[in-house]
Amino acid sequence: MENVYYARIEALRALMKENAWDIVILTGSDPHASEYPATRWKQVEWLSGFTGEAGDLVVTQDHAGLWTDTRYFIQAVKQLAGTGVELHKMRVPEQVPIPEWIASLEMDEPVIAVDGLCQRVTAIRELQGKVPSAVIVPVPDLLNALWEGRPAIPCTPVITLGEDLTGESREARIQWLRKWLVCRGADAILVTALDEVAWLLNVRGSDIAYNPLVISYLLVTLDDVSWFVRKDAYADPDPDTADTFEELRADGISICDYSDVNFTLASLRENGVDRICVDPSTLNIYLRDAIDEGEQVPEVDECESPVALRKAMKNDVEIAGMREAHLEDGLVMEQFLYWVEQHAGSVNEWEAACYLGSLRAQISGYRGDSFETISAYGPSAALPHYSTPSEGSALLEAHGLYLCDSGGQYLFGTTDITRTVPLGPCTALEREDYTLVLKGHIDLSMAVFPKGTCGPHLDILARGPLWRYKRNFGHGTGHGVGFFLGVHEGPHEFRQNFNAVPFQAGFVVTDEPGMYREGMHGVRHENVLLCRSLGDNEFGSWLGFEPLTLCHYDTSCLMADLLTEEERNWLNAYNERVYKTLSPRLPADVAEWLRNKTLPI
Repeated sequence: MENVYYARIEALRALMKENAWDIVILTGSDPHASEYPATRWKQVEWLSGFTGEAGDLVVTQDHAGLWTDTRYFIQAVKQLAGTGVELHKMRVPEQVPIPEWIASLEMDEPVIAVDGLCQRVTAIRELQGKVPSAVIVPVPDLLNALWEGRPAIPCTPVITLGEDLTGESREARIQWLRKWLVCRGADAILVTALDEVAWLLNVRGSDIAYNPLVISYLLVTLDDVSWFVRKDAYADPDPDTADTFEELRADGISICDYSDVNFTLASLRENGVDRICVDPSTLNIYLRDAIDEGEQVPEVDECESPVALRKAMKNDVEIAGMREAHLEDGLVMEQFLYWVEQHAGSVNEWEAACYLGSLRAQISGYRGDSFETISAYGPSAALPHYSTPSEGSALLEAHGLYLCDSGGQYLFGTTDITRTVPLGPCTALEREDYTLVLKGHIDLSMAVFPKGTCGPHLDILARGPLWRYKRNFGHGTGHGVGFFLGVHEGPHEFRQNFNAVPFQAGFVVTDEPGMYREGMHGVRHENVLLCRSLGDNEFGSWLGFEPLTLCHYDTSCLMADLLTEEERNWLNAYNERVYKTLSPRLPADVAEWLRNKTLPI
């Protein structure tokens, strides 16, 4: 029987012949450069069957290739079987990125078709730089001719958050952005990243699974604000959306239809905009071209959006909300881990994930999970982004390691936590890997560093213990976390490739080193950290981290002699803090269990 994905790729090749396209490039993103797209834009998944969150697809008449990173290698090999799609590995020393691979084909003036709505300006510029002779054809919704029953652009209820939750009104945030425009010498900015739009307007929706976002664009000028959203779908809006629209209009914000943004961009000059700022890392090439299609074209200032950095610096109200979210989440996690230990040998990965979700759903202010729960026992945990199957998932046996990576979205914050726990006797290798990863996690958490230090400067602290044993992990060590927004946000992060954004007080970031052995086990320990000021002295201004996450680390399978005295002291103090903070609100049997789990080592 012919593989359905193989058939779809062949249909694409027929379309390519009809249009004289030599190459087609499709991304796993959407018109807003989102990490997690709505189903409508999961083009790589529809065409190849690959469900990972990061993957780009290139198709020629004699080759189809998927480019993805180390988190998905094992998954990609399984999902691409029979499709005719070859895996191209990224984030490895021998990697060959897509532009370089196309250049290596040495084709004369290749015609490269891309979905113009889902290709970032920066990606197109990089491609053109590596293949100067290429003719790049941006085709909006390129797969429409092939994708029968393609999902529509999502449209879910929209709510607004008050200043009591966000700590800052939308008026204040827009005024700050206008001051930035004045300093930049510009008349307008087009905000294209969904989390930035949501943050500026203090609105939330659920257009994308696990992400409280609204598919939209925002045009801010010195005098007006226009929100391009699926107005056409709200002919009879739900009460929350109607109230939100009314509130926004009262604040002077025009509600425009999502599909009208390109026409507005083509007439900017006629409407008094002589200079507009756009972020080429999130702006798609279709809209960039629309700006140049007007009769009078404004000057375009391609620059990094200032919103990402401003959004990352949490204010006091947001920090208080994040503390509350992690307290409530910690109570859930302790009850969950107690339940897992009690039921080892009788429940599977999927049942455990469902039980954890049911506990979170009882929290007031819960608005869903912040990503799909990774519930992985033994060999399953060797896939860093394992997708737990509802049928045929592994039994949690009463030995070895169980990894659970999960998080919640709450009106007052977003959480992300990973705990790897022993379910019984562990092998010496499992215990050693568990300990080395925990050492790296602790060493990064304990970091004290001068102002101006960037994430890559600190990344070695988490990898050092593993490197000394010639072990490593392929993913980043930590990412920013939004306030009731995306569980992944920038611009700061911990990873090996250089990111020049210095850490600042108010940044929230994860600390999650790992270790993975295919066919055996995986280990990851993750807390969410708050970057805090530690004061000034004659040597400068100093920063450090405070763990927001409240959930114990199981010490029963540790090789304690591998820990330094400082690491041991940190671990004992953290576990004691978890016990004292959570035990008064836990059921008596769970509190007693937690007391035994947090005794000093």
